[in-house]
Amino acid sequence: MGTEGIQDKYVNPYTDFGFKLLFGTAMNKVLLISFLNALLFKEEVIKDVTYLNAEHLGTQEYDRRAVFDVYCENEKGEKFLVEMQRGEQQFFKDRSVFYSTFPIREQAKRGEWDYELKAVYVVGILNFSFDNSDEEYFHHEVKLVDLYTHKVFYDKLTFVYLEMPKFNKTEDELESMFDKWLFVLRNLASLLERPRALQNRVFDRLFETAEIAKFTKTELSEYWDSLKNFRDWYSVISTAEKKGREEGREEEKRENARNFKKLGITIDVISQATGLSKEEIEKL
Repeated sequence: MGTEGIQDKYVNPYTDFGFKLLFGTAMNKVLLISFLNALLFKEEVIKDVTYLNAEHLGTQEYDRRAVFDVYCENEKGEKFLVEMQRGEQQFFKDRSVFYSTFPIREQAKRGEWDYELKAVYVVGILNFSFDNSDEEYFHHEVKLVDLYTHKVFYDKLTFVYLEMPKFNKTEDELESMFDKWLFVLRNLASLLERPRALQNRVFDRLFETAEIAKFTKTELSEYWDSLKNFRDWYSVISTAEKKGREEGREEEKRENARNFKKLGITIDVISQATGLSKEEIEKL
C-alpha cells in the first residue's frame, strides 16, 4: 500500500492505528497513565497499568464508529476502559453501560466471596456532541447518585464522556494537564510544530512517538490504511448528515407552504416565499 496523501507531521489519534499507538501499547503506557491521571484524579494517583485483553468486550471491526478499546488495570486492581468514538451512535450510553458490566463481572471469585469490587472507570472520547444544550459543558462525569440527597450512592463506577468538538481552548489558554491532553487529542494531526505549552517529559514521549517521519515502512503502510478508513468513514457520515439537513429543510419548506395555504395566500406568493414549485404546493 502506498503512502501518498499523508502530509501531516503527526499521527491522527482518531484513527485506529493512531489511538492504539499512543495509548494501547506497553512501551507507551506512560502516556495512558498521564492521560488517566489528568482526566480522573488531577494528580499522579495511578503509578502503573497492565493491559488486559479487550477482545471479549464485543468490539467488531465492521462497527467503525468505535473500535479503539484500551482496557487496563492499575496497581490497585481498578479497571479502566478507554474508547475513542468518532461517530454518534444511537445507543452509545447503553453501550458504555453494557461494556462496564464485563470488568465488574470479571471480579467475581470462586468459592466464598463477599462481593467487594474494585473501581471501574469507563472513558469515552467522543468526536461528536450529544448534548447541545450547553456549548461550554463538554466534560461529563457520571456516577450513581441518590436523587433525594444528591449524594453519590456508589463511587466505584464512573463514566466519563468528553465531547471533543466543544473543546476550543487555544495554546495560550492551556492551564492544567487536563487542558493540555485535550488540546493534543483535538489538534495533534493538524500541528506543524510542537506547541510551547507542551514542554515536559510526557509530551516529549508523545511527540516523538507521533511523528510520522519516524515510522517504519510497515508502520507507515498500516497508518495509511487506517487513515484511509477514517477518511472514507468520515466522508460517508458527512454526506449522510448533509443529506439529512437538506431533507429537513425541504420538509420545513413544505410545512410552511401548508400553513400559508391555510391562511389563504396565493400559490404564486407561496412559491416565491418557499422556492417550491406550483405543482408541489398544489399537492400539499
